[in-house]
Amino acid sequence: MGFFLVLKAEIVRGFIIARRYWFASLTGIVVGYGMLFMLITALMTGSEQIADMAEDAVGGALKLIIGIFAFGIVGLFSQGLQGMARTGELEQVCMSPHGLVTNFLARSFVAALSSILSLSLVIWLIALSFGGRGTLQFDFLPTVTLLALTYVNLIGFGFMVGGLVLIFKQTGQIAILIRLGMIGLAFPAQENINQWPLFLQTIIHVLPVTNAAICLNDVLIEGVGTAVFGYRAFYFLILSCVIWTAIGISLFRYMEDWSRDKGTLGAY
Repeated sequence: MGFFLVLKAEIVRGFIIARRYWFASLTGIVVGYGMLFMLITALMTGSEQIADMAEDAVGGALKLIIGIFAFGIVGLFSQGLQGMARTGELEQVCMSPHGLVTNFLARSFVAALSSILSLSLVIWLIALSFGGRGTLQFDFLPTVTLLALTYVNLIGFGFMVGGLVLIFKQTGQIAILIRLGMIGLAFPAQENINQWPLFLQTIIHVLPVTNAAICLNDVLIEGVGTAVFGYRAFYFLILSCVIWTAIGISLFRYMEDWSRDKGTLGAY
């Protein structure tokens, strides 16, 4: 019940911020679309090639957007906790009867929903721009399921990174490298990874973004629909969600208790 109370408060706060700063939100979408459009255009030379490679353009944009989504979710825990510790807000949240984990779960859920809506608009505009609207499929059940699993997977990883912030505070450089790595990890994800050496397959499946990128690409670009539920990558994604969530939240709680015991929870 406490989670839903905090979630309601976060949704109301999100609507107030979106209404008050609507111009900034709109500008962010336009800038994101422009940068992604120029990046894809720079990777393709010649108008005929762009027309012929509409599916590749949309597929590349989708993988990049998955990486950006991961970048934002993990950043909520790393940069968000740093900012709260710097302003003294962290101590206030920790004194809440709902606890730090519940508060951040609610915040991350609202942030993830907002990111999904804005990034979905960007990928749709990219598809229109490159004439690949027909290549972008939308099957409600597998798409929503995969987005939910992707979010849960990143939550566990984000909590683990956030726990490091509670102890070491100044982890900005490492957090940025990890977040940039999330973007890079989405690109090597492809269907034929089963042909890779076993060692590389293991690394790819352990990482929190790659299986989600494979499954979402197959659903949204290849149009496989509910058939994705039978893919190995889908089951690896579920397994990854369970493992990363358990590890992430457990480590976060341990690091939170350690920081409380040392009296350094809010000391910046």
